Amino acid sequence: MTTAITPDPQALWPKLGGSGDDARRGSNFRRSGRHGSTSLRVGVSVVWLSVIVLLPLAAIAWQATSGGWQAFWLSVTSHAALESLRVTLMISAVVTVINTVFGLLIAWVLVRDDFVGKRLVDAIIDLPFALPTIVASLVMLALYGHNSPVGLRLQHTAWGVGVALAFVTLPFVVRAVQPVLLEIDREAEEAAASLGANGPKIFLSVVLPSLLPALLSGAGLAFSRAIGEYGSVVLIGGAVPGKTEVSSQWIRTLIENDDRSGAAALSVVLLSISFVVLFLLRMIAARTARREEMAA
Repeated sequence: MTTAITPDPQALWPKLGGSGDDARRGSNFRRSGRHGSTSLRVGVSVVWLSVIVLLPLAAIAWQATSGGWQAFWLSVTSHAALESLRVTLMISAVVTVINTVFGLLIAWVLVRDDFVGKRLVDAIIDLPFALPTIVASLVMLALYGHNSPVGLRLQHTAWGVGVALAFVTLPFVVRAVQPVLLEIDREAEEAAASLGANGPKIFLSVVLPSLLPALLSGAGLAFSRAIGEYGSVVLIGGAVPGKTEVSSQWIRTLIENDDRSGAAALSVVLLSISFVVLFLLRMIAARTARREEMAA
């Protein structure tokens, strides 16, 4: 068998009329060109991220502390602020758990099952992304208001807020899980089935570990969206203090009362909660993915 030998471009360069030093200079030039292009892309990305994300965050943090740390603490620990946080976190957590389960189920159906209208259902999943949230609130009010055509009167109840939040956050879980489910190798499932494992056992031991990182990421995004949602709950919730008033509605009340520092302080708390939840879930997902790669 003949082994192909790849010639060294620097060794061939003298035969083409150049010296080895010229070849090295050409290689260094190409390498520096790639580094320069990468640096330019990174620089542009950092500048754009700073203008669009970091600068507004810095501005709201500055406004939140403009009255001093004592004023900041009083704003975020007032009875109304704590009650709105309690309602927000409790409903958002329940909605996230529900959407994690049903989002996984819907993603599974869209990937593994064939049925009439599958493409239509797949397109409808993205509707909450495109629909203005105030329109979603109007829809919820028409469907679950005092004149509910289905007999469910959820206006000014925590259930109504939960349904609205479930509507706007469902796509996050479905779209996070769906592409991973498409790429899962079916041979491992078939091997487990040939060894006598039933459907639930195959799902829990073979499929779910591979889906867990994407599932956690989708759940984190859904939770973060839920705790900051305003438009979809403004009509169906009614902002009943201690019952349906979420933090975003209390922030709106503070702004209307010209307490911008208090509104900014509570906004910083919500941002911090979202960041911590996303960061922790991403870390767990990354560790789970590494364990899966090592096991494979």
